[in-house]
Amino acid sequence: MPATISPTALNELRRNGGKVTLIDVRTPAEFGEVHVDFAHNIPLDRLNPQEITTAAAGGPVYFVCKSGGRSQKACDMLLAAGVRNVISVDGGTAACEAAGLPVVRGRKVMALERQVRIAAGALVAVGAALAGLSPDPMWQRIGAGLAGFVGCGLVFAGITDTCGMGMLIAKMPWNQVSRSAATCARALFLGLLLGALSGAARAEHTQDSLDTVKQALAQQQAVMLDVRELEEWQAGHLAGAGLLPLSVLEKGGTLQAYAQVLPKNKIIYCYCLAGGRCMEAAAILQPLGYDVRALRSGYPQLVKAGFPSVIGK
Repeated sequence: MPATISPTALNELRRNGGKVTLIDVRTPAEFGEVHVDFAHNIPLDRLNPQEITTAAAGGPVYFVCKSGGRSQKACDMLLAAGVRNVISVDGGTAACEAAGLPVVRGRKVMALERQVRIAAGALVAVGAALAGLSPDPMWQRIGAGLAGFVGCGLVFAGITDTCGMGMLIAKMPWNQVSRSAATCARALFLGLLLGALSGAARAEHTQDSLDTVKQALAQQQAVMLDVRELEEWQAGHLAGAGLLPLSVLEKGGTLQAYAQVLPKNKIIYCYCLAGGRCMEAAAILQPLGYDVRALRSGYPQLVKAGFPSVIGK
């Protein structure tokens, strides 16, 4: 167990003229938000025992973080490397501020612990959504594996007090010192998380019965859209169905390009081979204002249900 010192004792030591080498092991972004004014920032993942020994010149080295956890890890790391005179500040920067030590304030940032909770929660949510909502057994297994992997990682982190995700996130650009880079990178980080969550919440299959679909087609209130690939479509497709492969939709396109195939004033029933790709296609097209409804029945089931089919163009 590394030695510790209270913020009050550290402050008294400095007031009495003692040499105090205080190293803050948080990320540069956290350090920039608030830090003890005589602290130097060396993130935990960049600590070099040789450099620390040289800087201390034989005296004690004090480590501080947000609340004391990372500073103790820094001490353990240096003790394992043979550096003995290392001390952790109890309670971290928050306790130092409460004890009256002078601090320097900068811009507000999101704490690393919150970032870890957001990332872990997002990954578990995506995994659970894939496992519960995806019609593809492979994606169900991937989703369950993802959620299970993150859960095991959290258990491991709790037992060992070592968080691999936290160390990885600490290296991200938004946790570095540049204000503009941090702002852009944080936006990208949140965008990726939200994108993953929205992607997991895919469109659902329509509740319209096949009889309802037939009636809407007969009354010219709806059209059929095939989202399979061209080779599949040429091997056999529903009569009158338009073709817009999911692979093309995923590459993105203009509204004008879609308008050549998709009417805005009619229901668009989309189908594929087994009901999976049509949900992904619906999720892409619905936000663009199209009334797209994914059919649970795939092409073979629709043919069996009496929908006429043709081969080739």
